[in-house]
Parts: sequence; C-alpha cells; structure tokens
Amino acid sequence: MLATAAIKQSGRRSMVQVRAMHDLTFRNKTGQPMIKQGLGGRSTTNGHIATVFGCTGFLGRYVVAKLAKQGTQVVVANRDPDEARPLKVTGDLGQIIPLEFDLRNEEQIRECVRHSDIVINCIGRDYETKNFTYDDVHVKGSRALAEIAADAGVSRFIQVSALNASEDSPSKFLQTKAKGEKAVKEVFPEATIVRPAIMWGHEDRFLNRIANTSGDSFQFWVNNSQTKILPVSVVDVAHAIEVMFGAESTAGKTYELYGDRAYTFEQVFDLAREISMKPLPTYNIPTGVAKLIASGIEKLPYNHTISADLIERMRLDEQPSGDAHTFKDLYIEPTSLEADAIHYLRRFRSNAVFDLPYEKGEGIVKKGVYHVID
Repeated sequence: MLATAAIKQSGRRSMVQVRAMHDLTFRNKTGQPMIKQGLGGRSTTNGHIATVFGCTGFLGRYVVAKLAKQGTQVVVANRDPDEARPLKVTGDLGQIIPLEFDLRNEEQIRECVRHSDIVINCIGRDYETKNFTYDDVHVKGSRALAEIAADAGVSRFIQVSALNASEDSPSKFLQTKAKGEKAVKEVFPEATIVRPAIMWGHEDRFLNRIANTSGDSFQFWVNNSQTKILPVSVVDVAHAIEVMFGAESTAGKTYELYGDRAYTFEQVFDLAREISMKPLPTYNIPTGVAKLIASGIEKLPYNHTISADLIERMRLDEQPSGDAHTFKDLYIEPTSLEADAIHYLRRFRSNAVFDLPYEKGEGIVKKGVYHVID
C-alpha cells in the first residue's frame, strides 16, 4: 500500500510519495532488507552496498559505473588512490567510497566488505610479477575474498573468471582461473561465476593494440592469425553483472559471456584495416620464437604487458563449455563487433578520412595503401 503525505503549499495541496511496498526488498540468503529511496537513477539510494575488488581494472571501472548509476553505494577497494579517484564521479555525492587494501591483509579486506551485501571480484593478472604469481592472485586471493565475505555475512559473491578456464589448460593463467572458481565455490557455494571472452572497449588491450601502429611499426601474431575468438563488449559484460546484482536467481550459477559470432584474428585485423583506413601491417611469428622473446621480456625490471603465457593463450581457440548460462538467460543481446568497432577505431584514422562513415566492405588494402571505394 502506498504511503503519501499531503503538503499544503500556497493555498493548494500536493501529494508527495514517501514509501511504497515495492521499495522494500530482501536478500534471500540473509533476509537483509533493502529500502529504496528516490525516483531512480544515480541520485537514488536503492539500499544496496556493493564492494568491487579490481575496480580500477578494465572491466571493474564499467561495473562501478553501472552499479552507481542505479543508486548503489559502491565501496571501491583499491591499491592506488590516484587510480581510484576518477571513479568518484560515477556516482552521486557519498555513493562512491574508496578504501585501500592489500590482497594479503585480511583486516583491510574485512573493512572493505563489512557493510556490503554483495562483493564482486574483478581482480586478475595478465602476467606474473615478483610480488604476485597467478596462483597468488587468482586462487589464494579469490579464496581469501570469498572466505572473508562469507564470514562477514555478505549475501552475494560474483567471481569474474575467464572463458576457456580449465585446470587442464596449457595456459597457467587459465588453469589458475579455474582453480580460483573452485576455491570460491568451496567457501561460498552460492557464488556466481562469470566467464567473459576477450573484451573490447575504449581502454582495451585488444582493438587498441591492433590499430595502434604508425610509420614502420607493426603487430605480431602467432598461429598464422587463425586462432578463433568470440570478442564481447565490456559494456555488455558490465551490464550482465548489473543484472546479476539484482537477480537472486543467478546465485550459484555460471555464466559464459561471449559475442554474437566467432572471428579469427586475421578477420579482426581486416576489420580494423577497413575502419581505420590504414594498412596495419602484421607479421606472424612462430609460437616457440614468440615465447622465447616473451620470456626474456618478463625478466625486465619494469612493467610489461606480454608474457610467455599470453603467447600460449593467443593460440587457443575460445570455446564455450556448452553447460553454462549465457547472455540469453539474462535477456541481453550482445553487441556486434562489426557494428560497434567504429566507435573505438575511428580515432586511429587520419584527418583526411576521419569523418567518413563506415559500412562493411567499403574499403580494400592493396599494395600496402588503403583505397576508399566511392
């Protein structure tokens, strides 16, 4: 039943909504009440408090923005306040709470989750460092977050893994992702597992890497660029997590999130050439040679974005398991790469063709020079 208050203003009476029954919801696991206030949007308080680990990463930033937009108070657990600071503007005043933490410090983790009803773990490493191995981050770290969240009475836990995650994978990254899923399920059986395919977006290491060539620079690839992938928009993955956040029916399930069609890397390069209107030269390197070079780069003292394990993943086809839920179960239609790539690749065009529209097949590469077909 709707509760209202009558207010007399300037000789007339107006009705102001105070509360409605649909503003009150309960978490199934704990029975914790969530009371919504406001008319909707970022200035609304929906009664939920979420902690996002890995909030400054590629996917994490989009997840924080999605949750804050619907009025969720979000604790952004971070290791670097400067990287977390831009997230403040994704929510209204007081909605984004930055807290520093260390993955090996249980008290700091506990402080990050003690008021939350949902925890989302987006932490991951593309390469190992002297301080954190894949096992430290994907397995031990995930288990610690799940254990502390369960002990704190958190209702929901969402673990972001990876498509192709398997303990039998030749990639240590994918092995530890699968072990991390298992570790989380052992201590938090109701956890939701999310396995996204390779993601594209404004800050990705996918389309940006492919199109970011100039002069005599080039991109390398392995497996003759024939590895099959199922690229997915980071916005779609963040939207899926947003839906899971409010849908209790997704608890305990595994979701594999991938694009609407499969591409080889060669096809993605061709698409990038068409849109950027540049030749974008590429060279295929034997896998063994690429791994040897990457192993040497891994030993350098500064941060790097390539590793021998990444080379291994570059030759593995992305294959859904077939027994997990997908976008379809969340009533989401994944965005087409061909339709969306123009928004991310246009900036790599020259000024002469920057404003030209894009239609599939509008250009060809011939003798190293891009020709626009009228």
